[in-house]
Amino acid sequence: MKIIFKILFLLLVTLSFSNAELLSPNNTISPKEVVKIQLSGLQQNDLNYKDSGIEQTWQFAHPNNKRVTGPLSNFKMMIKSDSYGMMINHLSHTITEVGSSDKWAQFEVIILDKDKIYHKFNWQVEKYTLDGSLKDCWLTTMVSSPIPLGSSI
Repeated sequence: MKIIFKILFLLLVTLSFSNAELLSPNNTISPKEVVKIQLSGLQQNDLNYKDSGIEQTWQFAHPNNKRVTGPLSNFKMMIKSDSYGMMINHLSHTITEVGSSDKWAQFEVIILDKDKIYHKFNWQVEKYTLDGSLKDCWLTTMVSSPIPLGSSI
């Protein structure tokens, strides 16, 4: 009985700790999974701590994208702006692949925001080809401006 309790306790502690950590890019994560990780983070933005979802999204941004958007503090302001704010704490999302190759993949993403309005985005990821820890990882290179699709009601 003591052994079972210890195993359950260790499992619970491990799960609690791992839930608080952000996922990092690695070459086993598929293009669609990258988009899903980012959207799920934004959907529950403050789940682990304030803006953890935005920080999770930042983890999977391509270095070229990070150079354009600026440091994380600027990225947070951009995501919270009127242009992309509907992504924060959205109700649901769908991800549909619209094209791909061995170096890039593009998706149509539809988000139902917390005001029950649908928005469409074009979301592109590319495989990082330079040497280093990101080599062969899929990373986001572009997210279009939202296209409002109207109310769900």
